[in-house]
Amino acid sequence: MQCKHFGACGSCTLYDKSYPAQLAKKMGRLSTLLAPFYSGAIMPHPSPDGRFRARAEFKIYQDAQGAHYAMRHLNKKDFVRLEECAMVAEPIAETMWPLIEKINENPILKRKLFGIEFLSTTRNEVLVTMLYHRKLDAQWEAAARELQSVLHIHIIGRSRGQKVVLSEEFVTESLEIGGRRYLYRHYEQSFTQPNPFVNRQMIAWAMHQAARYGIGDFCELYAGSGNFTIPLSTLFEKVIATEISKRAIRAAKENCELNAIDNITFVRMSSEEFTEALEGRRAFNRLKDIDLQSYKIGTVLIDPPRAGLDEGTRNLIAKFDTILYISCNPETLARDLETLTRTHRVVEAALFDQFAYTDHMEAGVVLINPGR
Repeated sequence: MQCKHFGACGSCTLYDKSYPAQLAKKMGRLSTLLAPFYSGAIMPHPSPDGRFRARAEFKIYQDAQGAHYAMRHLNKKDFVRLEECAMVAEPIAETMWPLIEKINENPILKRKLFGIEFLSTTRNEVLVTMLYHRKLDAQWEAAARELQSVLHIHIIGRSRGQKVVLSEEFVTESLEIGGRRYLYRHYEQSFTQPNPFVNRQMIAWAMHQAARYGIGDFCELYAGSGNFTIPLSTLFEKVIATEISKRAIRAAKENCELNAIDNITFVRMSSEEFTEALEGRRAFNRLKDIDLQSYKIGTVLIDPPRAGLDEGTRNLIAKFDTILYISCNPETLARDLETLTRTHRVVEAALFDQFAYTDHMEAGVVLINPGR
């Protein structure tokens, strides 16, 4: 991937290395972090070298020449006015430049616009959120509807305390995994995996490991909108999944309907609360219709935030035979493995390069209880 803004734009911090060199650097770093717990091969899952990011947020900089996309400078003080962005997925790349051109032609759309967010799919669907420092009125809505029609996109307008949805507030992704196509509704300003090409590899890897090492019923903590839960549910008879976000739970249930999946129970609670409920230390009204004791959980998947797992969750999952741990921060993964490897053994490891051209990486490990 090449970009004229390498060395200035803060989005790509590994601009001075070829993509194979970037991947090798990350593999070396992950190998070092996992060395105290695992000596086997680490399977790399690379990203496409460009046009990989299906979610992007840009600042809008305005001057006498008009409105322009901008990103934070590498020095973290200034902004870089963008003329291209090589990392965004093809549907975004094909939309963003005609979009800003149309905005500059219409003062109603341009006035006090300060940000634009894109959400796209591999099926070329694009949702655009336009952020304003002013109230959006009927004139704005009429102009935005025309823009939406011309560019064949979905548009949402936002200002303080205001959200105007002109058509849909989600896009529908389609991923083929293991010979089956899975559909996912991705809602505006909700968490989604940013790199669908690597995400497909992550799900396929998790399914392969669950098929090989899975046992008993399946539980997922930090389930989001069902990214892993739905495909993995096809391997188990009963599934229970937790997520704290109301919107994500709603999307997860909608995604179950889209995929004709009926063996998952989604529960809105944190991993800490689920730990208390499963251990019988606290009763929750939201679980009154769910018989937790009927689940013979043997396999758990966790995909926690960058902070990793709290002590209670580490202690809880250590009770299950098989642990699939997806981590967006291998440093906290290594910290958690110090506890988990007291009862379990790491048998598989992988690197998922969701964030090419940056130092960020995701990792996956499988742990099994040797005495199961």
